[in-house]
Amino acid sequence: MPKNALKYMVLLVLLGVVAYHSVYFKRLDEVKGSAGPNAGQAFDAASYAGTFWTQKLLPATAKATDFDALLSLLKTDKEKAFNSYSHALGIGNIRYFLVKGTSKVTAVGDNDVTVLLSSGQSVKLATDYIFGNAARDVSGLIQITEFDNTMDLNNVSAELNAIIRNTVVPPLKASAKPGATVNFVGAVELNQAHLHLDTIEVIPIVVGYGAEGVGKTALKVN
Repeated sequence: MPKNALKYMVLLVLLGVVAYHSVYFKRLDEVKGSAGPNAGQAFDAASYAGTFWTQKLLPATAKATDFDALLSLLKTDKEKAFNSYSHALGIGNIRYFLVKGTSKVTAVGDNDVTVLLSSGQSVKLATDYIFGNAARDVSGLIQITEFDNTMDLNNVSAELNAIIRNTVVPPLKASAKPGATVNFVGAVELNQAHLHLDTIEVIPIVVGYGAEGVGKTALKVN
């Protein structure tokens, strides 16, 4: 082998070694974590959830959709109902509706309170299995870009569910008895591709007992 060719070959090998050790890859969430708004400090999901609950989610309940009107629209124009009144962080068939209604308690179970809406639709207010992302996503006021990684996002869901279990469920269960009038605002999860309206569960956000309703938000059906 010519001397010059050998020298060039050695040079190429050295360049390859240098290039190999100069280029590396990191996961996207690691990069975001080192440069995001929470860089250098641990994300406090409980604090975030508490602030979101009091400053955003509870005020948003004033704009909740009347449950009876929504159910009617879902039966006649499902696409419009989902496009106009649902929220979700991701792309997919699972969507969340913020609803309100006045109802009568018909049964009290270990895991839920069954109520009858004025339309005659029976739904369940969850009292035990409070989990998932309904409380987090239903208002549409949280953006995924606020978080450096999915773990922080999921922890916010867990903390919001804990608030519901600790502050909303106890008074709901304490006064639940057949015949009682209960006014509620809550989150409903529905699957647009596989819509089932016969078994609807509501994650309660605001609950009150009494004859006075929580008001209605009219739906304009064109």
